[in-house]
Amino acid sequence: MEFNEKLQELRKQKGLTQEELGDMLYVSRTAVSKWESGRGYPNLDSLKSIAKIFNVTVDELLSCDELICVAEHDGNRKINSIIDLVFGLLDIGFILLLFLPFFAQTVDGVIYEVSLIRLTGKGLYLKVTYFIVVIASIAFGVLQCIFKNFQNGLWLKFKRKISLAINVLGVILFSVSLQPYATILAFVFLSIKVLTLVKP
Repeated sequence: MEFNEKLQELRKQKGLTQEELGDMLYVSRTAVSKWESGRGYPNLDSLKSIAKIFNVTVDELLSCDELICVAEHDGNRKINSIIDLVFGLLDIGFILLLFLPFFAQTVDGVIYEVSLIRLTGKGLYLKVTYFIVVIASIAFGVLQCIFKNFQNGLWLKFKRKISLAINVLGVILFSVSLQPYATILAFVFLSIKVLTLVKP
């Protein structure tokens, strides 16, 4: 008997609805329905809770192949969660540009390093563009950290691409406008992101 059939049988024996079981596991009724229809497996923590609720072992719930599949899926989910956290923190890291001296400013022929907030002598359009890129990166980083485990299809598909695009835009903007330190910071952040996506 497959896991989905076992789960459905155990739930019915205990007289629980999908919604009641979901409440006990802190998941939605939809998640329980998905598991019972064979369209997915719960994570390892939910499996342990299911085993406890029905007074069975995890081994009784899953075959060896199913257990391996769940472990792999759970491992991938945790890796993706860590990668999303890294992306979010790096994007938030652009806040350093607001307060630390990463920008060159020339005063009476002498070059000084200043923060973005203290930067003067550049065209207003350029300074506004800097602020837009930096604030966009910080805001998107905060969103990534808040919605790290959000499973919406569009969010999953585009969150990393948007993060990379903002970062690439920062590298291009800072390098074209001859801001070497800001360029280096943005490039280091971009490199770390790319390295986290490289499969071993």
